[in-house]
Amino acid sequence: MTYIGIIPARYGSTRFPGKPLAMLGGRTVIERVYRQVEGVLDEALVATDDPRIFEAVESFGGKAVMTSVHHKSGTDRVQEAYERFGCDFDVIVNIQGDEPFIQAQQLHVIQQCFEDKDTQIATLVKPFTPQDGLEALENPNSPKVVLDDRHRALYFSRSVIPFIRGLERSQWLSTQTFYKHIGLYAYRPDVLREITALPQSPLEMAESLEQLRWLQAGYVIQVGISQVETIGIDTPEDLARAEAFLAAQGLDL
Repeated sequence: MTYIGIIPARYGSTRFPGKPLAMLGGRTVIERVYRQVEGVLDEALVATDDPRIFEAVESFGGKAVMTSVHHKSGTDRVQEAYERFGCDFDVIVNIQGDEPFIQAQQLHVIQQCFEDKDTQIATLVKPFTPQDGLEALENPNSPKVVLDDRHRALYFSRSVIPFIRGLERSQWLSTQTFYKHIGLYAYRPDVLREITALPQSPLEMAESLEQLRWLQAGYVIQVGISQVETIGIDTPEDLARAEAFLAAQGLDL
């Protein structure tokens, strides 16, 4: 099977404008994401709405496609980029442009989901640990997922799911496995085309999670489990933490 990794990257982030071009350990964030994907998947491509990002990607030898400034989600941007790129692949992998520490192992877990010919959409989760603490579990910016016995998503929520009745919240992490969603998606091309044509759903609007649109429409989301922790960059403070992580690990990705 063939896989293309598409990295949506827009300039106008509310919390961190221009973050794809922010420097992290001597390279831009978008270059670090790109380097993590190329060589693991068959093709890597940045989908952007800004010529500055496009030019930066081309300057380090990467591939980029200009897309509309009007997309409401990265998934929509990925769909347009795939159509514009004009090549056929079996699976499209959507890697967020603010995940410079995405690992090959995580991409391989996503690929393994498509060994089942019935897989339509795949994503990743990481189990919370007791060491993460209750504050991390209750953070609404870190969506949670519950799975069925075949590792398919039943629901995503910004609330803690499942709720454990009759037990103090301080004991939840030591008695139940909770899963943190990692925003890495993969789709078969026909499925991506279909889900980007769907209108927003009530569940999606309630939780501000686009994957709920797909579940509500009846699509099946296969879930791979990763033990790898990554640092997403949403704010300048996240960038500082990423710099510290890079230095502490002695990494030069």
